[in-house]
Amino acid sequence: MDNITFARKFEEVAALVKAHLETAPGCHDFDHTMRVFRNAEMLLKEEKNADARTVKLAAILHDIARPEEMTSKGKLCHAEQGAGEAAAILKNAGFDEALIQKVSGCVLKHRYRGRFQPETLEEKIIYDADKLDSIGAVGIGRAFHFAGRENARLHNTEQEAVNSAAYSREDSAYREYLVKLRHVEEKMLTEAGRRIAHERSKFMHRFFEQLNNEIYG
Repeated sequence: MDNITFARKFEEVAALVKAHLETAPGCHDFDHTMRVFRNAEMLLKEEKNADARTVKLAAILHDIARPEEMTSKGKLCHAEQGAGEAAAILKNAGFDEALIQKVSGCVLKHRYRGRFQPETLEEKIIYDADKLDSIGAVGIGRAFHFAGRENARLHNTEQEAVNSAAYSREDSAYREYLVKLRHVEEKMLTEAGRRIAHERSKFMHRFFEQLNNEIYG
């Protein structure tokens, strides 16, 4: 497939994904998808042996099944469901089977808590691109966004946060940081991803340190 045809078909797929995610919550809407796409492009500049077409398509399609997971209240895994949906979309768009399988694998293995671990370079890039959107300034914003949707407190102490349940009044942005976000850096899979995650993690630490100082002294 030549570059012009690929670009046209890519735009068709992106438009379909945008429409599908139109009613998705802010943490996993099409804005999130585009941030992950830009993260993936950033990583591609350093991971030059990766197949760019696979990475770009996977970045756009990685959360295609988020609405279905939300509807099922977490009983359905959006990564596993999305792998099949992504394959069907790409087949219908006329992409070749080899590329479809590579993209589907990236979607399947991008989840933080997924059963399937990234193996190929392309899978690792998509995994890292998605995780980078969960930390740093964007990660803090998403954490507060989610906490607000769940009617959680603006802030709480470390003890209150870590000893509480998810989706509770104490499920604050600080709890998300303590339980998950501060550990993301350790789980990055590419050299570029680790470097960027380190800088974003330092910013989160400074932010919550400042928040604690302002509230508790």
